[in-house]
Amino acid sequence: MQDCGSPEVVFRLSPLVQQRHWHAVLGSFLYPGSPSALADTPSSPPDLPEASPSHDTTVCPVPSRPSFPGSPAPCGRRAWLDMDRETRVFAENHFRRLRGRLPSRVCPILDRVDFIENPDSFSYSDFFKGYLLPNLPCVFSSAFTEGWGSRRHWVTPSGKPDFDYLLQNYGDVVVPVANCGVQEYNSNPKEHMPLRDYISYWKEFIQGHYSSPRGCLYLKDWHLCRDASAKGIFTLPVYFSSDWLNEYWDTLDVDDYRFIYMGPTGTCWSVNICGRKKWFLFPPGQEEALRDCRGGLPYDVTAPAFLESRQHPGLNHCSPPLEVTQEAGEMVFVPSGWHHQVHNMVEWAHPAPRAQELAQEDTISINHNWVNGCNLANMWHFLQQELRAVQQEVSEWRDTMPDWHHHCQVIMRSCSGINFGEFYHFLKVIAERRLLLAKEIGSGEVEYGEGSRLGPQQTIFDISRIAEVLASVVVNPDFQRVDTSMLSPQPEDLLQQLEEVMAAMESL
Repeated sequence: MQDCGSPEVVFRLSPLVQQRHWHAVLGSFLYPGSPSALADTPSSPPDLPEASPSHDTTVCPVPSRPSFPGSPAPCGRRAWLDMDRETRVFAENHFRRLRGRLPSRVCPILDRVDFIENPDSFSYSDFFKGYLLPNLPCVFSSAFTEGWGSRRHWVTPSGKPDFDYLLQNYGDVVVPVANCGVQEYNSNPKEHMPLRDYISYWKEFIQGHYSSPRGCLYLKDWHLCRDASAKGIFTLPVYFSSDWLNEYWDTLDVDDYRFIYMGPTGTCWSVNICGRKKWFLFPPGQEEALRDCRGGLPYDVTAPAFLESRQHPGLNHCSPPLEVTQEAGEMVFVPSGWHHQVHNMVEWAHPAPRAQELAQEDTISINHNWVNGCNLANMWHFLQQELRAVQQEVSEWRDTMPDWHHHCQVIMRSCSGINFGEFYHFLKVIAERRLLLAKEIGSGEVEYGEGSRLGPQQTIFDISRIAEVLASVVVNPDFQRVDTSMLSPQPEDLLQQLEEVMAAMESL
């Protein structure tokens, strides 16, 4: 299970009869999609012969990466992004009403997930006010992705993966592959191999009636978007263009949170390029009722062993999850804090339900993990929780270990991929880019990286969200123990710059 503060998009390829994928992210959208976490992140039905689930049960870390400048990934082009003034004021009032409560913990009770049918009648402001701010999931129809290159080229007319095209264009690329037949805690061990070797395995798996002596392997967390050959794979939907996590890593030119998953049957924004998936979505807070006596989350929420287990004392207090069937081309938006599990769909052939007559669903999906102003507070809250957990684990050495607080930050980084100092660096990079845009706000339109633009109202909103979270960071006692002598600007100075710009732009 994953819970980060950011959305996700992932590319997956996998020969699974079933895939179960636990996730709860900072925020994500999944088009045929959490990097680990964010997805998959990190970041997935009854047991069937010769099949094991692929799991990713992680807790929304922001994996660490090295350092700076860079260019956007070749795929996922950004479009013009802005909101009108009414939407910005609406958002400011929304956060004012929260009065410090986490956005992910304040959402209405749902009995279904909305399906968005028509791109022409659904604006960025509609999504922002109806789903992103209130932290609610939704599903976008395949009309939103029909122009993607991956949907045209990666899939045969019959809806199956086009192995010939994938081999011709990406055969020599080395990809990460998870062994779904082996469970390590709530995840699976990985190895790396050329895509042509994985596809060779995948074909053998299909020819063997979806079984193999090598077990069930699943291509997961393939960062194809860092490769120049990925151009045209997909166009980043405007709804998810405010993507600070990938903006940050693109600026550093180090890595990204855009993934591809592939495989036989088996986030977070996630799109299915081909195949079908079943989603189980748990609203924020519900995951606590799923934990066992040791605090662990379940490997599979549909397994009879879990449902009948006495090791989960809170299970009787857990409401049924929301269920979504994601068809090919459809895009799922999973908001911050929503733990979820994903299964590749499997249908029984008629009339006899014999294993060899299963209608298998080979799947490919694109996923992104992401963070922006709407869930930035969730990310900061998560990091504080992570540090407290580390401090509790090593509390007996507090009085005897030199630089105990520093070592807690080191341990936290090794577990979560980020510490308080790096979180400030993340805020600093995004803040400085927004402050630069604010200086040019008079033009009403400013460039936002290659082929993309950020409008004035979105810029003002972003600055206000960074300022609110940074104000909490600078007064945090544990952050105050971090050595900031080498930071430039100093956190207090950056906060002052943000507040001055907010005051100057208040009338816009």
